[in-house]
Amino acid sequence: MMINLKRSALALAVVMATSTAYAADNSSGGIYGSAKAGATVTVVNQDTGLRRTVTAGEDGKFNLKSLPVGKYKVSSDGNSIDLTVTIGTNQQAFLDSSVERIEVTGGRMTAIDTTSVESTTVFTAEQLETLPVNLDVTSVALLAPGTTQGDSAFGNLASFGGSSVAENGYYINGFDVTDLRKLISFADLPYDAIAQQQVKTGGYGAEFGRSLGGIVNLVTKRGTNEWKFGGAIYTTPGSLKEDQKNVVSRDPELDYAHRYHRFRSYNKSSDTKYNIYGGGPIIEDTLFIFGMVEGQKYEAEAYGRTTSTKEEIDSPQYMVKVDWNITDDHLLEYTHINNESDKDVVDYKNADDVFFVGKHGDVEAEYTEKSGGTVDIVKYTGFLTDDLTVSALYGKLESEDIRNPEALPGAECPRVFDSRFTASAGQVEYQGCWNTAQVTIRDPNFGPNTDERETYRFTLDYVIGDHNIRIGYDKEEYISGSAGTVYTGDAYWRYFNAADLGLDPTPNGYVVRKWDYKTGSASFSAENTAFYIEDTWQVNDNWTVYAGLRRETFENLNGEGNTFVEADELDAPRLGFTWDVDGDSTKKLFGTWGRYYIPVATNTNIRASGTEYRITTYYEYTDIDPVTWAPSGLTQIGEPILSSGSQEAPDSRVISVTDLDPMHQDEFILGYQQEVNEWMLGLRAVYRDVKDGMDDYCSHQPFADWAADNGHTNFDTSTMAGCMMMNPGKDFKIFMDLNNDGNLTENTIPKEYLGLDKYKRTYKALEFFFERPKTDNWFLQGSYTWAKSEGNIEGYVNSTLGQDDAGLTQDLDHAMFQQGSYGSLPNERRHTFKVFGMYDLTDEIALSANLTLQSGRPLSCTGYVPLDDPALGEDAGNLYYYSASSFYCLNENGEHELGKRGDFGHTPWTKRLDMGVMYNPDWADGKVTFRMDLFNVLNFQEVTKFTETGDVNRDAPYRNPEFMNASDFQAPRSIRLSARFKF
Repeated sequence: MMINLKRSALALAVVMATSTAYAADNSSGGIYGSAKAGATVTVVNQDTGLRRTVTAGEDGKFNLKSLPVGKYKVSSDGNSIDLTVTIGTNQQAFLDSSVERIEVTGGRMTAIDTTSVESTTVFTAEQLETLPVNLDVTSVALLAPGTTQGDSAFGNLASFGGSSVAENGYYINGFDVTDLRKLISFADLPYDAIAQQQVKTGGYGAEFGRSLGGIVNLVTKRGTNEWKFGGAIYTTPGSLKEDQKNVVSRDPELDYAHRYHRFRSYNKSSDTKYNIYGGGPIIEDTLFIFGMVEGQKYEAEAYGRTTSTKEEIDSPQYMVKVDWNITDDHLLEYTHINNESDKDVVDYKNADDVFFVGKHGDVEAEYTEKSGGTVDIVKYTGFLTDDLTVSALYGKLESEDIRNPEALPGAECPRVFDSRFTASAGQVEYQGCWNTAQVTIRDPNFGPNTDERETYRFTLDYVIGDHNIRIGYDKEEYISGSAGTVYTGDAYWRYFNAADLGLDPTPNGYVVRKWDYKTGSASFSAENTAFYIEDTWQVNDNWTVYAGLRRETFENLNGEGNTFVEADELDAPRLGFTWDVDGDSTKKLFGTWGRYYIPVATNTNIRASGTEYRITTYYEYTDIDPVTWAPSGLTQIGEPILSSGSQEAPDSRVISVTDLDPMHQDEFILGYQQEVNEWMLGLRAVYRDVKDGMDDYCSHQPFADWAADNGHTNFDTSTMAGCMMMNPGKDFKIFMDLNNDGNLTENTIPKEYLGLDKYKRTYKALEFFFERPKTDNWFLQGSYTWAKSEGNIEGYVNSTLGQDDAGLTQDLDHAMFQQGSYGSLPNERRHTFKVFGMYDLTDEIALSANLTLQSGRPLSCTGYVPLDDPALGEDAGNLYYYSASSFYCLNENGEHELGKRGDFGHTPWTKRLDMGVMYNPDWADGKVTFRMDLFNVLNFQEVTKFTETGDVNRDAPYRNPEFMNASDFQAPRSIRLSARFKF
């Protein structure tokens, strides 16, 4: 909490015991406290002139809710106090002049918010300007206790409290901007347009839902009564970055051309961002505008064995915010964000026999990847009486993702690989004329992949005596458009030795496999609603009790508009308390219990309810085209196999069990905070337990066994969907065509047939956190977290495999993938130390630092599922096509052996120290600030990821020589230079 004050310390001790707690919403804050009974309390925003008045009650208590964040002066009966309202929090103001005044002057105080049961941290733009952090909201979120960096496969997003990176919520000015397609991205905006960032790591109230991890909550800057202009430039030169590491292959069979397992030493990138802003009053005290444009010049080059890539981004982004104080009691605001981005890509291919040279070869393809879109938010706030506040919000998000041109040169050529002569080394060779930049070709008639969200939200806030009642409703519709795809050249051919596949000898000793693959084009929607009610009750002077209930509904529809997942009346209760131990806000005991649900991602609609299939066929052949490398003279071997999916969109009734419970989690937090001199010290115990986890199941033999046991002799598993949504560990209630006559009936297959255990994920943590606010020339903040995350599934993504199909990971496709799966989960970091702060060396020079020490992630061995069990039945054919992704691995004797998750220890501890120096010269009169930030000052490059694949070659498996070889490292040392200016 940020407070600039000059007040009576004795008055604080006396009147804090008479304060009343009030709720704060997700895009504003509040002020509460006490004054003389019946006195008028006036609050004035020092930047916009917004004025609110309220009359203190007979007990002297008052509160003002839903105030825009910013600096305020609170006055009553000749007493006044200056303070800063922060997002989602309540600030204390005590103005009772009956108590002898003992003057205390200071900057920021370590006041403890005894009104809040949440676990939250707020960072203001002014704070972040002093710290050496990357210019993105994830880097800021990682400063908070209980957060860890997720896998690089998903862009190093934050994991909150052991959850996967796909289980968080992101808000801008009260509007949910989370990407519901896969839940691993969110709408961006110019970084310097952020006024405050709130990080909720747990215990959040009924207003928030649709997440199991944490909440990143942003409010943007806005115009004031003073016209202000300025800008900034940040540059991270590639020439000032240390080289990344190469990793030499451990395979003794590889020739010189394949000598590296990872090749990165020639990779380079540079990034320059610059912005200009302006804002002020169109009508003083009434109508304001703020705008910012951010430009970017990003360049990156990456080199592989025979290919390389160059990327450039120079797309500007902008934000405009308009605030209209219609009257002091009626506020209207509008936010527009444009975050469209064009990334120009050039792919190169080396000449023959040129490997690992760190130079570009011949241009293979040039294209532009377009992404992003627009965000529009309109919000009204009305203070109808001193006790009644209403707000209404409308938000719309539109984004698209497309490559231009859609079809690159070589689109007519089939995808071809050859492993006849390199199979023993686990290698495949590119062949033909196809373009490696386009594995699949999009449906040219569908247009870009699009995502659209439209949200309506209404909230009523009413104070009745010692109760602050909040009632709200929100409804959102999310539509994801997905263009269909086929393989380039409409086929994927791969050449094998017949003996390697266990096939009979052919005339030339070789066979070729063909994969026919197709997905259909369609638009899919999800409709989610929530009603919530919460009561913050000031039981007495010391105790506050919070009770909330959120009732949610989730509905997912297929491309034809038919519902296949519908969950109504999902009750998510929330309870909490705070105890102001001594009645002076210096000691606080608090606790929360809550249930949280997460919706079904629209990627599930696309993958599960759309048309997607792959057909596998083997052939003998006589010739190979010298240009395309397509085979000719084909003789089919056996029958084509539908190895995955369905050639027709499944009936909506067979996609999901009829009693599907969306994934939800129970959370318990007990904490304590205390002021000790100038320090705030805190301790939290956190426990999270996932209930009714949800994923897809893609096996069919258990249904065939059940049908046979119950006399359904005509049942054909091909009438079922390829994969079905379900809750593991429960009976399977699903519509089936038991007589193969087109008639569907609901049936219950006992859970014993599937052999799946319940979805398990628990998180236990102790968080010690501390803060020494800047009351003179330095501040320090940090935390230590001990955490243990265990279970049989990570969550909505699979970090071990880099699989980002939210809610559709392979973890539950068959019971064999669950064998050995219980253990420490990928986002567990048993020990995490974080310390950051700054020090004013002189009036012109300030130093800052950010230190993180963290233990490593657990390591496992993944291998092929053994297929020699006759009970697998028809599932053996499907399981054959899975990668080495189970916990069965080959041992030294070449035998499949079941291990378990985390068997191979952990990655090393990571250590990172970032430092910054800021120069604010007197000669510039505060209008120019220069800064240099050094990231990873000591250039630690510990391994953050190892190759966990233990098996190679499904048909002739052997131990992977690269198993437990390093594959990813900490980012090396880099330098960012920046300048901010005002004019």
